[in-house]
Amino acid sequence: MSGDYEQACRLYTEALEIDPFNRLTNAKLHCNRGTALAKLQRYDESIEDCTQAIELDENYLKAYQRRAKSYTEAEKYSEAVRDYEKIFQLDRTRENRQLLQDAKLALKKSQRKDYYKILGIGKDASDDEIKKAYRKQAMSHHPDRHSNASEEERKENEMQFKEIGEAYSVLSDRTKRNRYDNGQDLDDMGMEFDASSLFSQMFGGFGGFGGGAIGTSLCVYI
Repeated sequence: MSGDYEQACRLYTEALEIDPFNRLTNAKLHCNRGTALAKLQRYDESIEDCTQAIELDENYLKAYQRRAKSYTEAEKYSEAVRDYEKIFQLDRTRENRQLLQDAKLALKKSQRKDYYKILGIGKDASDDEIKKAYRKQAMSHHPDRHSNASEEERKENEMQFKEIGEAYSVLSDRTKRNRYDNGQDLDDMGMEFDASSLFSQMFGGFGGFGGGAIGTSLCVYI
């Protein structure tokens, strides 16, 4: 299947050489090549082609739509929002309004901590997988394990230890996880947790690292 899209890219490239001054036809060719490139997951090249199409035809709706999708796939959410705003301006349909709202939500999600990434799990992780990931990551970054490291390394691991606890406290709670997944704020829930206490609950104490208990409370507000 990828060979078909590669062949399509070559054909569109050849077609673009036929008449460099035919703006509207070349705009379509750039957009079509951009679509083929997106199918090959070459999103930056797809974006570049769609941009050239828009430069040739500034109100080319299809090019904006293709570029917006490629921006999203490339995780360039601010740019995607800007394109979806233009799309809705050109074609004020209910569907395009929803696409704009979805793009804004994706942008909002991208600007917060990725709890799934912090724990190294997928977004469809089960409760057991979340717990297992927390235990593995917390053991690795527990401050006592790094008591003999440099000050910079100790601070880095302490910060990661806090974030791991924060991620677990959200993803292990069904209500919090649903709100997080839906892009809703968690601040209004007024939650506080202590990363050290969480670790103690999960492991039954702080022993095992040779450094004793953590000297300071790793308290985090979320």
